[in-house]
Amino acid sequence: MSDKPDGSILQRDKETYAIVPRTPAGMLTPEFLEQLAAVVRKYDIPITKITSGHRLALVGLKKDDIAKVWDELGTDVGRASELCLHYVQACPGNSVCSLGVQDSLGMGLELEKRYVGVDMPAKLKVGVSGCPMTCSEGYVRDIGLIGKRSGWIVAYGGNSGGRPRIGDVVAEELSTEDAIALVDKLVEYYRQNGKKRERVARMVDRLGIEAVKETVL
Repeated sequence: MSDKPDGSILQRDKETYAIVPRTPAGMLTPEFLEQLAAVVRKYDIPITKITSGHRLALVGLKKDDIAKVWDELGTDVGRASELCLHYVQACPGNSVCSLGVQDSLGMGLELEKRYVGVDMPAKLKVGVSGCPMTCSEGYVRDIGLIGKRSGWIVAYGGNSGGRPRIGDVVAEELSTEDAIALVDKLVEYYRQNGKKRERVARMVDRLGIEAVKETVL
């Protein structure tokens, strides 16, 4: 049984660890930023990095400090390597962006709330963009939502890794409520049909997007 501290990733030196605190939809408060700075200084954490998925990585922690850091940050333990939702990436959307036509931040926070802590066959990444510019890269995420004036596009099975795949469009012109309901069905389909450590893209390659559509639509 591993004695690796909860929510940590052993680093290349085999001595220090990284953790990835949850930052839902990439949103940060002044209070969290102040606490983060205090913790980084107190525990002499050498690297604090924004990741590609709108998360924060604290790198170079000593093993004995990890539980104390989680406690002082006051956040849920981030799951950066487990078989679960890793992140929901969301652009500013129509809250502030002049190009935004849908509420991507609201959608991203809702999806984060629905799926955080839910077991998955492998890691799950979601991208939500408030306009067709697709700044949150939904077409190369396991599940992608792209906003248009006529409603949401939902894409499925994207991947930006070593075997990249453009996600298949499952539905278009959906209301926010209908888009969330469809994402619920797509997540459940993955949970029921994905093999252990098989990403959504590989499951869709194996089963075919038409089989997915026949079940969820």
